[in-house]
Amino acid sequence: MEDYTWNLWHGCHKISEGCKNCYVYRIDSGFEKDSSVVLKTQNFNLPVKRSRSGGYKIPSGSFVYTCFTSDFLLEEADDWRVDAWKMIRERSDCTFCFFTKRIERLQTVLPTDWQDGYENVIIGCSVENQSAADKRLPFFLEAPIKHRHIICAPLIGNIELSSYLDRDLIELVSAGGESGEAARPCSFDWVLDIRRQCVEKGVAFKFHQTGARLIKDGRLYKIDRKFQHSQAAKANINFGDNIGE
Repeated sequence: MEDYTWNLWHGCHKISEGCKNCYVYRIDSGFEKDSSVVLKTQNFNLPVKRSRSGGYKIPSGSFVYTCFTSDFLLEEADDWRVDAWKMIRERSDCTFCFFTKRIERLQTVLPTDWQDGYENVIIGCSVENQSAADKRLPFFLEAPIKHRHIICAPLIGNIELSSYLDRDLIELVSAGGESGEAARPCSFDWVLDIRRQCVEKGVAFKFHQTGARLIKDGRLYKIDRKFQHSQAAKANINFGDNIGE
């Protein structure tokens, strides 16, 4: 299965502590670009673009990371999202995955044929600390979704997730630290505690990146961006069958 990125609109608004050092704002600042301005991109119709031979440019069976320079449930995109759902439905032969900090909006912006969810859509609810988890996860568990992931990132505090870890509802919990020069430290103890909760509940767990500053055994490690995923993998603490590559 090939992976693609579909950023159909760009720009967002900071709404919680997890947004403080947003990588989109960080990258845009280097180009003197205002990240708070939300605009549709030239790749808006990427999933249904066709090659000269007539086939889809994104082949069948692809995994499509969706809206990673914004939030798929952002208010400004409500009109555009109608067409986005249509493209996702048309490309039922591909898997689409988006993460959101606005999960409370989901049920008000779903397509009319959504029912209990599209089989080809994975929705990840981002929670950075206990406050975010307690605010967002009740909405997440109540929403009609086929495939749910909890994304503990950027992890800036320990999170007690046990009451939300229904193995029939949550397929994967993924944890990772914050990147960037101003990154807040992530404690490896927090990661291990989230893993413990997942193991006890039988929910798959993945440590997807260390972040730029990782505290382990009382020592602060500064980790270059290019090594943050590989160092997390070397920790060898993933659990379960739904962790991906």
